[in-house]
Amino acid sequence: MQEDSTHAALLENMPPYTATQLMVVAAAREIADGEVVFVGMRLPLLGFLLAKAAHAPGAVGVYELGVVRDAVAPEPILTMGDLPNLHRALWLADTVDIMALLQNGSVDVSFIGGAQIDRFGNLNTSWIGGVEAATGTRLPGSGGACDLACLAKRHIIIMAHERRRFVPRVDYITSPGYGDGPGWRQAVGLPGGGPSAVITTLGIFRFDAQTREMVLASLHPGVSVADIQANTGWPVRASACLEQTPPPAPDELAAIKRFDPKGYWTG
Repeated sequence: MQEDSTHAALLENMPPYTATQLMVVAAAREIADGEVVFVGMRLPLLGFLLAKAAHAPGAVGVYELGVVRDAVAPEPILTMGDLPNLHRALWLADTVDIMALLQNGSVDVSFIGGAQIDRFGNLNTSWIGGVEAATGTRLPGSGGACDLACLAKRHIIIMAHERRRFVPRVDYITSPGYGDGPGWRQAVGLPGGGPSAVITTLGIFRFDAQTREMVLASLHPGVSVADIQANTGWPVRASACLEQTPPPAPDELAAIKRFDPKGYWTG
């Protein structure tokens, strides 16, 4: 009986959404109406659809495969190449055409992730241990992520918040953030604006305009600053206006359910 009552209490206190659903909602809220969004896969894919349905009907999605569309796909999609995402697209092109949109400054915001991130928003998806480490681990590499980090007007990072991922300095810079601090992007000639937010399973970080370091801006419900620090490899700076991430609204959860009916990405 004691175990039954304890289990019931746990179920009663569980939020009516998953951590990934909250991340999708947070990603959607970063998209403004009318923006050109380099969408990406997994959670950003759903974040763009949610933004279109909720508050940014004029946003345009750009997909690395070669697709540009300004309307929500007529059926749920799991990847950018699914047929409903091609149906009545504005433009069915090639990857080179889509990357040219980045190069000419047409992309307002992009979404990327990584295996490691440091306090200046640099991402590593190439090597764990560094290229010189005899026991290093080779990762998939950049794909288009470096281009997104260098050329988009701003980019948003989405990743699981674990101490092994949030390190003082990444072992290898695959996708540059702010390098080693203020002025670095300008010094190396990167035209894009750099990372604007880091959405994690525990909270949301933004970047100090002077130091270019990550600053904790928002805690997800039920998460403490101590939880954030325990999972971060450097001393965390918290904003003087630290907030709690608003939980997903019922209509946002309903939209996510419509776009991901089997919980493939958000279950």
